[in-house]
Amino acid sequence: MTALQAFFHALNLLLPGLLLGLIAAGLAKLLWRQALRGVALARLAAWGAGAAVLASLAGLVLVGRDGAMLTYLAMVLACAAALLVAGFGGRREA
Repeated sequence: MTALQAFFHALNLLLPGLLLGLIAAGLAKLLWRQALRGVALARLAAWGAGAAVLASLAGLVLVGRDGAMLTYLAMVLACAAALLVAGFGGRREA
């Protein structure tokens, strides 16, 4: 495997998590427009993508291969939990 092939292989491993975080953050900002007004989209996307990528890497280690449905479920749950913490965590409503 050449260096370019290895780069694209690693990129394809990380891309689903990155896209999931970006799309989920955008949808969260649309659905909870008022509640998330003070939270930057970049913050939500970074938290969501980071959690999804970590779940993807953990799934690769635990399952032993990429693309397992259990890994994708873990990515979605981790992304949702990270968006919850980044968007609503630590805030108290009056």
